Amino acid sequence: MVFSTILFLFRFLPITLALYYLAPAKLKNTVLFVCSLVFYCWGEVRFFPVMLALILINYLCGLGLERMEDKPAARTALLLVALAGSLGMLFYFKYANFVLSSLNSLFGTQFAAIQGISTLPLGISFYTFQTLSYTIDVYRRDVKTEHNIIDFGAYVVMFPQLIAGPIVKYRDVSAQLHVYEHRYSLRQIEEGMTLFTFGLAKKVLLADAVGALWTDIIGIQNSPSTTYVGLGNASTALVWLGVIAYSLQLYFDFSGYSMMAIGMGKMLGFDFPQNFNYPYISRSITEFWRRWHMTLSGWFREYVYIPLGGNRKGLKRQIFNLFVVELLTGIWHGADWNFICWGLYYFILLAVEKLFLLKYLEKGKVWPHVYTLFLVVVGWAMFVGNDWGVGFSYLFYKLFVPAGGVSPVYFLRNYGVLLAVSVVCCTPLIEKIWDLLKKRTATRVATVLVLLVLSTAYVVGSTNSPFLYFNF
Repeated sequence: MVFSTILFLFRFLPITLALYYLAPAKLKNTVLFVCSLVFYCWGEVRFFPVMLALILINYLCGLGLERMEDKPAARTALLLVALAGSLGMLFYFKYANFVLSSLNSLFGTQFAAIQGISTLPLGISFYTFQTLSYTIDVYRRDVKTEHNIIDFGAYVVMFPQLIAGPIVKYRDVSAQLHVYEHRYSLRQIEEGMTLFTFGLAKKVLLADAVGALWTDIIGIQNSPSTTYVGLGNASTALVWLGVIAYSLQLYFDFSGYSMMAIGMGKMLGFDFPQNFNYPYISRSITEFWRRWHMTLSGWFREYVYIPLGGNRKGLKRQIFNLFVVELLTGIWHGADWNFICWGLYYFILLAVEKLFLLKYLEKGKVWPHVYTLFLVVVGWAMFVGNDWGVGFSYLFYKLFVPAGGVSPVYFLRNYGVLLAVSVVCCTPLIEKIWDLLKKRTATRVATVLVLLVLSTAYVVGSTNSPFLYFNF
């Protein structure tokens, strides 16, 4: 079930909120748990056992860790069980066939693909990391063991952030999960509704609209339409324009989803962590990764980078730790070689900045922004390189070997205003405008209502456009 659909906006969300608000204080987590399971099972009921198994594995290991307080070996064994169970399921569904096909290509073997796992369980990359954060934190004694399986289940499957983040650690919401009276206020609900509306507008008014430019170039898989340009017919300038449009689409799509999730979290009485902070204004790749998908970067930093030694064991070890994190970041995003290349690409850039370049970037004014944006757009070209109608090597050939073809002039005329608005919305200027508008009740309410009406009208009049990060 996608947030930007009539089914979700006019049925699931209002019914769920009504049940949640009307439920007695002690039953709110139960209502949240049941409604979240309905949300997940709506289109993925056959993967319900996977979700249930992950909940039980980490819940039971958490109880075991508490009981084995004075037995280090047993605690380590329980942690390994949780890691093997959770990561094992993630590997099986997401990476097993990729590994088998890679072995066949590299060594000429003939391993048959595993049948029945061609479809990835929605959100497994996100909720696997959430359950692991709980068990690891219990093992470290950073949080107390959760004894109520309903409360723990409500944390794992909480529908706002279940499918595409942000990645919420248990300690981020554990205190609120156990506040049964006065969990939320009217002001918090209003703030949540505002954030949800802005996120919805980002998704349907910006991401879907600007993404149509990239679609006009490469087309849509299994679509009967033949009106798209085709990568082979596009000029180099048009391909660059298309990749820039894709870069904007990806940002507004994912940040819009995160904003909707955070907004719904507030409506339910929870404060989810920020996931984006204007990444396209960064002055270095290092800064970009502090602003983009912040909860994923924070997860890898806390549970991989720092345990490996972080910055504490010399420069060589620091670079190695960075290599591991970026490689895993690429692998996390998808089971394909282009994602691995993407992760290694960012490792090289981050290593170069850490070794010598960062100090020069910090002194610059304009050129660091140009440098960062160029490299980020090239990175997104790698990211989209395995999509239908693209082709990794051919896309880069078209980008860096000047070629004629269909001119970008027609597309600039059609999308120019939208591209300009999108660029402005990538900067803090839009937030400053909102700060002025929200000072007065009339302008604040009017702005939110206009965006909500426009977004809803767009949803009603358009076909379903799923979030890009559902694929990962």
